Amino acid sequence: MGSFPGHVLPGTLFLVIGVWHIWSAMVRYSTNPKSFRVRVWNPVSGFDGRLKYLELYVIAIGGFIDFCIELFYSTHLRIVVHGVLNPRHMNNFEHAGMLLMFVIFGVIVLLSEKTSFLPLPDGALCLIGATAFCAEYFLFFFHSTTHKGLEGYYHLILVLLIGLCILTIIAGTLMPTSFPLDLASGIAVTLQGLWFYQTAFTLYGPMMPEGCQLKGNDVMCRSADSEVRGELLANFQLFSMVFVVLAATAGVYSFAASDTGHSEIRNSHVPLDG
Repeated sequence: MGSFPGHVLPGTLFLVIGVWHIWSAMVRYSTNPKSFRVRVWNPVSGFDGRLKYLELYVIAIGGFIDFCIELFYSTHLRIVVHGVLNPRHMNNFEHAGMLLMFVIFGVIVLLSEKTSFLPLPDGALCLIGATAFCAEYFLFFFHSTTHKGLEGYYHLILVLLIGLCILTIIAGTLMPTSFPLDLASGIAVTLQGLWFYQTAFTLYGPMMPEGCQLKGNDVMCRSADSEVRGELLANFQLFSMVFVVLAATAGVYSFAASDTGHSEIRNSHVPLDG
């Protein structure tokens, strides 16, 4: 069982990175569609280049902070008991291992981009990013914490969104000039971040469905009907998020295309005469 902060913190990281990826992909494509390439990370322009690698620092440092919270703070430093890993905190150890993969990803990309020790092409960096999401996928799919009922349904949707992140990144690696795939990757990461937030507010916050409540470490519903209503509410929440993200993406793309749009994009939308 998790907690409200335990979902909000990673949700914030995924949401920030996902929104930044969407914006960057649209700007890069609208500026010059012919030179567009799929990227697993996007540099920050301006500020004399001082913030170029900000995204990678956010991933590496943010992931490391969350890793330390899971491994040290949540376990109260009782990591080993009687010579073995503390069985009461296996959930925290699993989360820490997943977060460590994203830290490693951020460090590897930084080494590849800033030094000559590990020069890797964009395709290889994309696959390393997909590997980090695979670790997250396997964590929530083969969790030591048994997710049942309404809690299990929210985590099932999370697993599906993580799988979408993996598929879009791998597909983008295979088709490195595809703008839709790069955009879809950012949308998938954004939806994952939003769903972490939704899970926090629903299971551990004020949005618990009527007829269900948090008892100890379990979400309990009074009846099967209450659980079904909770699952239908989760479906509605997911559909609403998808609609809002797609609508916002379309609106932002319209702004990016009109502001920095390449002549090729603007001309492709000029209506043909009769």
